[in-house]
Amino acid sequence: MIYPSTFESKIGFDAVRRELERHCVSALGAAHVPGLRFSTHRDEVVRWLEETNEFLSIVQSGREFPLSYYFDLRLVLKEVSTPGTFLSAERLFDLQRLLGTVGQVVRFFNGENRAAYPRLCDLSSCMQSFPELNDAIGHVLDKSGNIKDTASPALQQLRTAITRITSSINGTMRRIIAQGKQDGILDNDVQPSLRDGRLVLPVSAMNKRKLRGIVHDESATGKTVFIEPDAIVEANNRIRETEAEIAREIIRILTQVTDQIRPHLDELAAVLETLGRLDFIRAKALFAQDVGAQLCHIDRKPVVEWYTAIHPTLMLSLRAQGKEVVPLNITLNKQSRILVISGPNAGGKSVCLKTVGVVQYMMQCGLLPTLRDNSHMGIFRDIFIDIGDQQSIENDLSTYSSHLQNMKLFLTKGGRETLILIDEMGSGTEPQIGGAIAQSILEQLNEHQVMGVVTTHYQNLKHFADETDGVVNGAMLYDRQQMRPLFQLSMGYPGSSFAIEIARKTGLPQAVIDKASQIVGSDYINMDKYLLDIVRDRRYWENKRQDVRAKEKHLDQMIADYDERLDNIRAEHRQIIHDARAEAQEILQGSNAQIEKTIKEIRHQQAEKERTKELRRQLDEFKQRLNDEEPGIPERLKQLTPNDKAHRKQTKKKKAKQPLTNDRPLQAGDNVVLKGTTTVGSIISIDEKYALVAFGNIKTRIEADKVERTMRKEKLPKAESLGRSTTDEIRTRQLNFKPDIDVRGMRADEALQAITYFIDDAIQFSAQRVRILHGTGTGALKVAIRQYLGSVNGVKSYRDEHVQFGGAGITVVDLD
Repeated sequence: MIYPSTFESKIGFDAVRRELERHCVSALGAAHVPGLRFSTHRDEVVRWLEETNEFLSIVQSGREFPLSYYFDLRLVLKEVSTPGTFLSAERLFDLQRLLGTVGQVVRFFNGENRAAYPRLCDLSSCMQSFPELNDAIGHVLDKSGNIKDTASPALQQLRTAITRITSSINGTMRRIIAQGKQDGILDNDVQPSLRDGRLVLPVSAMNKRKLRGIVHDESATGKTVFIEPDAIVEANNRIRETEAEIAREIIRILTQVTDQIRPHLDELAAVLETLGRLDFIRAKALFAQDVGAQLCHIDRKPVVEWYTAIHPTLMLSLRAQGKEVVPLNITLNKQSRILVISGPNAGGKSVCLKTVGVVQYMMQCGLLPTLRDNSHMGIFRDIFIDIGDQQSIENDLSTYSSHLQNMKLFLTKGGRETLILIDEMGSGTEPQIGGAIAQSILEQLNEHQVMGVVTTHYQNLKHFADETDGVVNGAMLYDRQQMRPLFQLSMGYPGSSFAIEIARKTGLPQAVIDKASQIVGSDYINMDKYLLDIVRDRRYWENKRQDVRAKEKHLDQMIADYDERLDNIRAEHRQIIHDARAEAQEILQGSNAQIEKTIKEIRHQQAEKERTKELRRQLDEFKQRLNDEEPGIPERLKQLTPNDKAHRKQTKKKKAKQPLTNDRPLQAGDNVVLKGTTTVGSIISIDEKYALVAFGNIKTRIEADKVERTMRKEKLPKAESLGRSTTDEIRTRQLNFKPDIDVRGMRADEALQAITYFIDDAIQFSAQRVRILHGTGTGALKVAIRQYLGSVNGVKSYRDEHVQFGGAGITVVDLD
């Protein structure tokens, strides 16, 4: 139940209806606006909202939806339901173009769009494009909507006859004009004209007797007479007769086509209804885009958990003035069912109350509500409002009496599924008794467990809300420094009316203000001051809490960054150790091969002592080179060298010596390293002071004394092995790729980094559609993700998941 009958005008919903009509492209869609109604059935409301949300996705994605030729042919089709009637060529052409639009709509909701827009697909499933009717109309009409000559053989013969007669008349007329000019009867610039469908010549009044024919008309001044020459009268008569026959043949053709259409009138009416419904839903989507409305969570039970709610028409009005509306955060539940808002006049109390009414009413009428998508809304059976002056001379009702009548209905009809909105409760009579009655009514409403918003200036209602379970205070904030309202609602404590401050600001004499303060007493003034101090302290500590939260968040961010850096360092450390071990293993393998070769030759050359000594010397030099490049390797080689006294003695002597050096000057082709580094390069050219050294693909000129020779060589991976390993890695990633990613609980920067890699893989692996699970929360993560998606070239569109599969907590991304 909606009360009173003027409910929509009181909350400003009548302006919403006008906006919807403005967004409709046809009378078919606008016809649905008056039928917009309040529903208490959740499933019906959810279906309306999801239809609008799907069309909003179409609008935001930039896809072109068929919008041409939405002709309102309902009355025309109804008129031709009687046999023997027919559609005119103009209306038949309108029907042909409308059926073309219907075909485009049917094709739009087929294919991949069927899964993306399930609600709209269900709505349009009954639509058909009637190809047989299109063919029948196309046989009769051309592309401009005119009757074709080939519509019937008879029509073609008649039009051919007219052409032949007209050609004959034109030849005759040219001869008559030439003769008339020669005889001086006609002017040199004379041209034939039509009068009543017959070809005539303009002749001056003094020469009208000189041209034989029928006078059809004369000019307003009487100086010119329009005469049909005798020579073409018969031909004009034949044209008239042929034209009449053509008209009869066209009527016969149109009747024949209409007879083919008549059996489908009911189906065509249903198509027109659906087309109008789609136009209406599109208008709701465009309005939602204008005011920033979104689909939120819809519960079955009454609940109000709203974030950044705004009054749509107020927002549009302020936007036109270059201003912004202050959003409203409000929560009503079992513990806080009724909100009692107090504060200064013109501070936004009534706007707050109207915002609650219009947003709830919009949602239950199938319009997307103007609040954040993480909000929760419930279904109310009744919405009652008491706002403004409802006094009636006819019913002998005063302002206060009308308020009491409303309160009587609220108490009688109100229940757990009722939302009440009462402005200036208890006003209109003597304040003391008015406040007492208001408190008693508020207590009864609380016992009935209704939900609602009440505005007041009465102190007793503020105390009642503070002391009573189920009732909570709320304050409209006021800037005492600048003496202006902030239009912000703060729940949990009452507000001050700032009567003294506002009176002083308006310029009332100080004597008047002092006298008023003396009348009400110091207790009242002090209580108002205490209330102001509480508000000030609350705002101070709230700002402190926000600062602490911001610092904690920054600290958490720093800790996370340092943890990430430490993890990277550990990973790099592990990689360095792994590479060193691999290189050492490679060196050991080379050493083993050299040792085995030496031992084999020693055994083979046992009889030749000099040869054996030479081989041992070469082995020692090899070990020394290894010691220069990788210290500690000879210790590992001791276990692999021949176990004889001479060798151990020679090795011991070698250890005591200085590392083997080569006194040969540096020359082109030597491998060198910069002193103090391990990067190996090759000398390209060298002179006395400078050397040209190539480090990989980089060539640099270095002072010769800053490099030293090394036995190590730079080992570059082969291109083939790199290509093979890269291909294997990509294949493995493709096999393990999943089209879903969960970033809940991540910070925005972490989530965006993960999603960047995820989207890159999806595009590389030709995925058509992926899903990002980010949850609802405050909505900041969702906004950041969608801003990133809007900047990626490969992303075709993105939208909320269907409400049955996660709704606003999941973003579905379509890829090119």
